[in-house]
Amino acid sequence: MERLLETVFLCKKNKMNKFEKLGISSQILKVIEKENFEEPSEIQIKAIPLVLKGKDVIGGSATGSGKTLVFGSRIIQDCTQGKGIQSLVLTPTRELAIQVRDALAKFSQYNPLEILAVYGGVSINPQINELKIADVVVGTPGRVLDHVGRRTIDLRKVKVLVLDEADRMLDMGFLEDVEKIIKQCPSDRQTLLFSATIIPEVKRLSKRYMVDPVLVSAESMVDPKKLKQVYYDVPDSLKFSLLVHLLKDDKNSGLVMIFCSSRRNVDFVVKNLRGNKVDAIAIHGGFTQARRESSLRKFNSGKAWVLVCTDVAARGLDIKGVSHVYNYDLPRESKQYVHRIGRTARAGKDGMAVNILAQRDHENFSRVLKDNDVEIVRLETPPVSKVRTKIPAQEGSGRSSHKRGGHRRGSSRREHGRNRRR
Repeated sequence: MERLLETVFLCKKNKMNKFEKLGISSQILKVIEKENFEEPSEIQIKAIPLVLKGKDVIGGSATGSGKTLVFGSRIIQDCTQGKGIQSLVLTPTRELAIQVRDALAKFSQYNPLEILAVYGGVSINPQINELKIADVVVGTPGRVLDHVGRRTIDLRKVKVLVLDEADRMLDMGFLEDVEKIIKQCPSDRQTLLFSATIIPEVKRLSKRYMVDPVLVSAESMVDPKKLKQVYYDVPDSLKFSLLVHLLKDDKNSGLVMIFCSSRRNVDFVVKNLRGNKVDAIAIHGGFTQARRESSLRKFNSGKAWVLVCTDVAARGLDIKGVSHVYNYDLPRESKQYVHRIGRTARAGKDGMAVNILAQRDHENFSRVLKDNDVEIVRLETPPVSKVRTKIPAQEGSGRSSHKRGGHRRGSSRREHGRNRRR
């Protein structure tokens, strides 16, 4: 027994030594030990020493790679409570802002700081009051710029500026907002930029606003040997029915994420999955913030095992335990495919990416194959029973004929015509 305890102690000590060598403060090391972190990730090993030296850093790193600790180690060591806003983290979505805020709060529990998340979709007045005492602000560009315009945020003392998920922020059209915010910060600040892909716009942004930045990159957290990618080619009328069949057929799956191209398709899929006794929840940009947070809590806690979402709603969320990713709609932008499948096959676990192709998906699927180095195997479609759906969906989403009850045939045809014109 004594030998076993000694072995456990030595293993734990060796793990902590790896974090200590990066130069992380003792207060954060206590949190790392308390949270039983295994060992530093690749991006942490490469970037933390540079960040702690005050270097501007461009980190090529995906969601879930541990980058929050990278910039958090600098922010927490460099901020003093009650001295004004000394660090600003910009994120593309509300969910990521909350996620980063919570992570920084956890890492700073032995070095207390007032860390505030600011984002749209909620009342601005409580944020105005909390900004008066904030030390660190994590926010979306639109709401931060709103505060700038109202003069309710003072960025003149910012020492560390973080642009998190920079490629996504620029994809979403936030470039002008981000630049306006950067210009409100002191020129002698440290700037840290993290991006899953180093697109040309990200390079231009770094050249304009960073000083001799060091580029570090980490391999994807996804293990390609553990990830299996497949596709089925089905008639439009069987698209949804196949999805139900596959979900019910695999009894051993972990958490499942299903991606759709629009809010309307998310609503269609989740409502009809529930109607077919599949425990699913939805998240998209049309939800209130409270509803989005509620959905994520249910999914992360395992109260629902299927999450149906759009790309915008899901980007930046670090969700563990996803065994299957379903592309109910193939993404219009081929690079989004890589972001989607990167949700599974993490930390040495197996993962499956399933693409359900109807006629309308072929063009997008061809683009995915052309632009990405992926191997996707075609599978024969199993015998599938036609599933009845309760609401009309967008073109090709598995709409049933509603032979009994439901919508009047005429109104359903008119609705389908409107969908095709969109």
